[in-house]
Amino acid sequence: MAKKLSSNKKNHLHNKQACKVKDISQAAWGRKEITLAEKEMPGLMTLRKEYGKKKPLKGARIAGSLHMTVQTAVLIETLQELGAKVRWASCNIFSTQDQAAAAVAKAGTPVFAWKGETEKEYWWCTEQTLQFEDKKGQLIGPNLILDDGGDLTAWVHDKHPAMLVNIKGASEETTTGVHHLYKMLSEGKLKIPAINVNDSVTKSKFDNLYGCRESLADGIKRALNLMIAGKIVLVAGYGDVGKGCAQSMRGFGARVIVAEVDPICALQAAM
Repeated sequence: MAKKLSSNKKNHLHNKQACKVKDISQAAWGRKEITLAEKEMPGLMTLRKEYGKKKPLKGARIAGSLHMTVQTAVLIETLQELGAKVRWASCNIFSTQDQAAAAVAKAGTPVFAWKGETEKEYWWCTEQTLQFEDKKGQLIGPNLILDDGGDLTAWVHDKHPAMLVNIKGASEETTTGVHHLYKMLSEGKLKIPAINVNDSVTKSKFDNLYGCRESLADGIKRALNLMIAGKIVLVAGYGDVGKGCAQSMRGFGARVIVAEVDPICALQAAM
């Protein structure tokens, strides 16, 4: 049974809203894109099919801080299909796809995300993910954290340490967030178990390499509308992400230069 939290000023969560997105009228557009994304995410869809009736995540209260994209919407709705309650914000002020946020919000999920948030709005949205209540309206907070970058995990430790008693653990997706968690651990400040998702084989060898290889060129062309062929591109680091970025730019005809301090990775780049 979850421990009720104090309603004093230090721990009280304020300004609760059902959701906040930029434009709820974009929900129909977002739903079409989510339906298309489901066809490209067979792993999550298989989980729904095999475990949807069993509800293995019943009782889970998941606070999510992850890019609010169409693909994340598929993840959110999979977690809900498996029985979890979810509250969500984006981990980046510019990465939200507003149509995806609108579709998820229209379906009844408490989502707090829009593209172009200010820093103040970003932390307000982060705070909203924690406002889980029991049937009596008493604040109980989340019992799981799904994080990208470490901001939500750090926020709970810094602003709401009383919530940690109910939190079973956190997952962290990025290198930056993982480094922050290891720093907290070495300083004795990490009070909950944490899973390093970033270093899993399926993340580092697929998402980091192949995902970045496609998304880098797409992002550059969408933002700058320029021709990559003939450009000089400096890639800082030649890990899995760097390898994907270098391959992408070289494939488009750029001259690629790699800066790398690790001798093994540097030798790989030279080959």
